[in-house]
Amino acid sequence: MQKLLLKNKFTAMVFAIAVFNSFGQNALFIPDTLSGTVFNLNVQNGTKQFYGTNNTPTYGYNGNFLGPTLLIKNNDSITLNVTNNLTQKTTVHWHGFHVAPQNDGGPHQIINAGATWSPKFKMRNEAATFWYHPHGDTKTEIQISKGLAGMIIVRDNIEATYTLPRRYKIDDFPLIVQSKAFDILYQFATATHEDSIMMVNGTIKPFLQVPKQVVRLRLVNASADRTYYFGLSDNSNFNLIASDGGLLSQPYLTNRVRLSTGERAEILVNFNNYTLGQQIYLKSYASQLPKGIIGADSVGTPAILMAEGYYSNSLNGADFNVLRFDVVAQTANPVLTIPTTFAPKIPLLESSANVHRNFNFSPDTLFSGQQGKVDGPFFINNKSFNMDSISIKTYLNNTEVWKLSNNTMVAHPFHIHDIQFYVLDINGLPPPPQYQGLKDVILVQPKDTIRFITKFTNFADATVPYMYHCHLLHHEDEGMMGSFLVLDPNAIGIKELNNNQNDISIYPNPATDLVTINLKELKITQQLDMIVYDVFGKIIYSSKINSNFFNINTKNWQRGIYNISITQNNISTHKKLILN
Repeated sequence: MQKLLLKNKFTAMVFAIAVFNSFGQNALFIPDTLSGTVFNLNVQNGTKQFYGTNNTPTYGYNGNFLGPTLLIKNNDSITLNVTNNLTQKTTVHWHGFHVAPQNDGGPHQIINAGATWSPKFKMRNEAATFWYHPHGDTKTEIQISKGLAGMIIVRDNIEATYTLPRRYKIDDFPLIVQSKAFDILYQFATATHEDSIMMVNGTIKPFLQVPKQVVRLRLVNASADRTYYFGLSDNSNFNLIASDGGLLSQPYLTNRVRLSTGERAEILVNFNNYTLGQQIYLKSYASQLPKGIIGADSVGTPAILMAEGYYSNSLNGADFNVLRFDVVAQTANPVLTIPTTFAPKIPLLESSANVHRNFNFSPDTLFSGQQGKVDGPFFINNKSFNMDSISIKTYLNNTEVWKLSNNTMVAHPFHIHDIQFYVLDINGLPPPPQYQGLKDVILVQPKDTIRFITKFTNFADATVPYMYHCHLLHHEDEGMMGSFLVLDPNAIGIKELNNNQNDISIYPNPATDLVTINLKELKITQQLDMIVYDVFGKIIYSSKINSNFFNINTKNWQRGIYNISITQNNISTHKKLILN
């Protein structure tokens, strides 16, 4: 039976490639826009003919496939009326938005068939590219794959001061990039590595006429699991100007930008450097992706991926075209220059963090039976997602450092809801320019450790959680996800460890051979965990604490700065210790 299934999959893949290769180029479809303060979205069934006259069942927002681009102004108070005309429940997550948990659109904000969900909130995000998509429990991959995705462009007064292309469909273009798999009935296939058909905005083999001037391309990776390594076919440089959360401090001149699932980037290409009628391709240089990233030539255990069809996919490990550009005449009032700087992005200081958390990605070897499997299931901190449980409780205005450690053989794009973050370091090294702006997705490669810093502001709720998860859709659906509550300690009368820095004293500090820690009158409701880290994040000392007063012998420790973490009820406080 398994051999027959593999044969049928392979036959379907070969069939799809054969039909795909017979296509000519198609004009890139560019979604219409919705603007204002009230946005009406209808989730609906549809059909689309990707292969000749053969109908493929699809989903769409206000149409058969994908959705309109939402144009929103910073500080506007908006209402989004989402009506579910499907015969099954769905959700709509505003990916990257800083909103209250009730408006976030995670798996707890279900829209039943026939129902309308109408979140209302103030747009607090700065100018950037976002997207919206389903986020239902176990239903994300199939609903996105069938067409439920759309772009959001937020504008603000600061971004408006720069000379940038921002005329939609003229010099500012949305590019929703997806790879798809079809079966022999022309239906979308999921949970497969046979996604050999490339689409941009739902268009196969697309071309776009671009004016001979500076053009802005807004890239969204809305694929199920594929990472792209974008570049131009002539290896010319372009300027990366924005990441997930908006503009960088300055344009970054490069010839490559890597985007994993859920990530966004804005790039400026100066087509004035080309001649009229010249054709250039946006490519993915997948042959240059490191091992372990889905889309590279090798991921996980070869024997397992062979069975799953990974190595028979012509896109994996190969350079391929994504979109053809045809250079045409300049428009009126063209943008011909590129700004040199933007408003500086100033990351939070690590010294301001009052909570540190560790997140370990690991395979469920008991269930899957294979360490090298790349389809999951996978765990975060040895737990799978449960709708009825809360993984983390944090507090309003906490500044936290999250450390992500990947102990699997596949790269995982980690996404957090509610807030955005600054990457502190990757394997102890400063992040590259692409990751020096605000982010809400970060790709964690096998055996890598990434730390980021963030602050939980504005919104707190004692019952409705936010999500954090792997944005590989199959992994997310299988439970590689957790939930967190942001609590307001003043509203609920909580006196927690991390809000009582004055209840903890460490002396002498600076110290030499012996350190005394006094928790004073702090109420210890259960055993506390204490960990001491050096400046490189290495654990030097750990212990369980059962009393308010104790000593640590530091005689054999190297001189330097240490961080002492004391945790109670999953809430931590941190103190600096200096040894002379």
